[in-house]
Amino acid sequence: MDAVELKDKVPPHNLEAEQAVLGALLLDWQAMTEVATKLKPDRFYSFQNQVVYEGMASLNRQNIRGDTLTLINELTKLGKLEQAGGAAYIASLTDTVPTSANVSYYVDIVNDCAVRRDMIKMSAELKATAFDTTRESKLLLEEAEKKIFNLADQRSSSSIWEMQSVVSSTINLIDARYKNNTELTGVPSGIARLDTMTSGFQKSELIIIGARPSIGKTAFALSMMQEISVERKIPCGFFSLEMSNLSIGMRLLSQVARIPSGKLRKGMLSMPDFRKLQDAAGRCYNAPLYICDTPNMQLLELRAMARRMKTNYDIKIIFIDYIGLITTDNPGAPVYETVSEISKSLKALARELDIPIVALCQVSRDAEGNEPNLAQLRGSGSIEQDADVVLFLHRERTKSDEENPVQEAKCIVAKQRNGATGDVEMMFFPSFTKFENKVSEE
Repeated sequence: MDAVELKDKVPPHNLEAEQAVLGALLLDWQAMTEVATKLKPDRFYSFQNQVVYEGMASLNRQNIRGDTLTLINELTKLGKLEQAGGAAYIASLTDTVPTSANVSYYVDIVNDCAVRRDMIKMSAELKATAFDTTRESKLLLEEAEKKIFNLADQRSSSSIWEMQSVVSSTINLIDARYKNNTELTGVPSGIARLDTMTSGFQKSELIIIGARPSIGKTAFALSMMQEISVERKIPCGFFSLEMSNLSIGMRLLSQVARIPSGKLRKGMLSMPDFRKLQDAAGRCYNAPLYICDTPNMQLLELRAMARRMKTNYDIKIIFIDYIGLITTDNPGAPVYETVSEISKSLKALARELDIPIVALCQVSRDAEGNEPNLAQLRGSGSIEQDADVVLFLHRERTKSDEENPVQEAKCIVAKQRNGATGDVEMMFFPSFTKFENKVSEE
């Protein structure tokens, strides 16, 4: 199809379906409750039909039952009767549809045509911006991916909810959780006490894990990922800005096989070790874990890759190791502004993808040897503000791991927007860098 032929094409629309929606609502006004949540006025191609639907929406907001007479009266009060085609057009709408039973089907047709028009409009905008050489191509690509993702995600089409809908949906959610008969409502961490406090990592939440270097932030993240992706087969994305994918694979195999990481690095394995490694490799091989190990990754690139992971693999949670290594388009900006931009962007990304995002973060030197607190998050107070959950790791440093094969550790729930705070006792195994539940002494 050449440019001239494309230019002359009429945008996708279905006037019969639009009239059928309006006529069905006049025949059965009860359907307006459902249609109002699925169809917005700007989805109509015909401006005349759009004005008619706006009049119906106005009646619905006033709790006035809509019919031919009340609609004509409402449009007259709004001064839009002529724009809506006049009283004769309103009266003729009920003649275009035999029954209101198929109103949802008509709505789907109208929305489908509207989406196609949005795609055409968006492609024209992308073509125009592609000729703008003053903007970086990677920024244009990131914006394009976001527009396409938002267009595909029809669930986010409505951002204003009436309390009737909120209460009804909330009760349904509580009922579903009651019938599920489990304390977990989110993605499990594998640490029982932590899961009890948080009910798992919840959708749209930004979770921060803070600690001093070499305390075990990455080990804690990998321990949770083992439970999530290897044991429970939940799709998981991992952005490693510090370690290569081979290093991640080595540490994960060490955890699963419970073979000291030093023996794997040196290749000094016994026959029992080989059997355990083979079994661990089989379990990890089919794990839905997707790793991106780009160093000094830019924020725009990370967001674009996260959207791609969600679209291609339907990941349920993302880990980022770690915030301090993410770069932005303004490298000369103060650290506070940079970290603030990153934290706000990650929180927005969690809501956009509707999944929890777990980001690792270093704490200041003041926390060395002491239990960290919220004031010691490095870089910006914005992290504390944007995060829904903040966890701190604390354990005593030892000179020799061989002399202390098992160490006590603590996960401090310093902030939880929708739950309790407190300490979670854990055990840390330095030889294969893994955190586990603390066994009760009772």
